[in-house]
Amino acid sequence: MNIIDAQVHIWGADTPERPWPGQGHQPHRPHPFSMTDLLREMDAAGVNRCIIVPPMWEGDRNDLALEAARLHPDRFAVTGLMTVDSPAARGSLAAWRRQPGMLGLRLVLTRPRYRTLFEAGAFDWLWAEAEEAQVPIMLLVDMNQAPLLHPIARRHPGLKITLDHLAVPRDTKDEAAFAGLDNVLALAQFPNVAVKLTALPHFSADEYPYRRLHPTLRRVYEAFGPQRMFWGTDLTRLSCSYSEAVRMFTEEIPWLTSADKEWIMGRGISTWLDWK
Repeated sequence: MNIIDAQVHIWGADTPERPWPGQGHQPHRPHPFSMTDLLREMDAAGVNRCIIVPPMWEGDRNDLALEAARLHPDRFAVTGLMTVDSPAARGSLAAWRRQPGMLGLRLVLTRPRYRTLFEAGAFDWLWAEAEEAQVPIMLLVDMNQAPLLHPIARRHPGLKITLDHLAVPRDTKDEAAFAGLDNVLALAQFPNVAVKLTALPHFSADEYPYRRLHPTLRRVYEAFGPQRMFWGTDLTRLSCSYSEAVRMFTEEIPWLTSADKEWIMGRGISTWLDWK
């Protein structure tokens, strides 16, 4: 099985030569987590490839992620960040995937300034550009924002949209975390919408193998099917080991077939992002 993690972060130190923007985002760990650190963790857990998502606390920069993909194209690819409310953003998506290793765009719509613009329809140009350029978009939204994606998915059937972390609201767990799940499941009617099963142990007070999460996963499976639900970890904030995060899906969920696991654990995300 080709195991691909749909979301991990790497980052460097906050230094005068490469300063963080100071927007209040705290890193997952107190020390930098490098490409070398990630490779070591992947090899130990049996993870073949990873999609690197540059973290918000470094600002909208993709340099470390793209360098990792350049050095290890067989292990890493990138869904990068962009300052989408900058005038320079318009017209830039046509060349987005020409950057070696860049497979898509990640947009954090839970940021206060982006939330307001999103709700006002200010990103309509972005959806159109991304569809034309065939740039998949990974969205960090919360479950209350999910209904706003219906008209976007409907108007832009060629735009691939993926919801990070099942759109679970930040700093919630168990019942409170998944109270709005119906809003996410309603998007399954659109074949151009998928979900990431990333960071899920973080949203439960349970311990491995996180059986409280299994009924939720069954509902997601029944709505989206195995080809549109992508395993991943958001590794640096996992509450279990990397290998346990793998085995939770490969060994602990009896109703998943071998074919289901193949899609969920890697084939789905590589097909969705056209990562050969």
